[in-house]
Amino acid sequence: MPLLTILDETASGSVLHRLELEISQETLTVRELIARRVHDEVADYNKRQPPVFQGLVQPTESERALNGYRLRPTKQIDGEQQAYRALEAFQRNGFFVLINDRQAESLDEEVWLGDGATVSFVKLTPLVGG
Repeated sequence: MPLLTILDETASGSVLHRLELEISQETLTVRELIARRVHDEVADYNKRQPPVFQGLVQPTESERALNGYRLRPTKQIDGEQQAYRALEAFQRNGFFVLINDRQAESLDEEVWLGDGATVSFVKLTPLVGG
């Protein structure tokens, strides 16, 4: 199965996190891409239980930590709930997705993810006091 490299970036272009996602089809909707990415990172976290979860959105019952979110030891994350939170965050402009250097506009948009495709999730930081 081909691997798709996904980057989490800041608005200034700094790479926060890099992950590889196995994909079996060349086209997906943005909704399917986000859900697959979230389910994959949650499954990896639940299996390995590292001290910090480096995911797209903050899980419930977690606290923000440097480069991720800290959960209680042995706390499992619900993949469906995380996917729902991520899709909701996309719709509220909590992050945007660049696919092949073009911003995805809607969850139902179909995108090409074949050989050489690039995907970046750009997390937006809320303004303080505004």
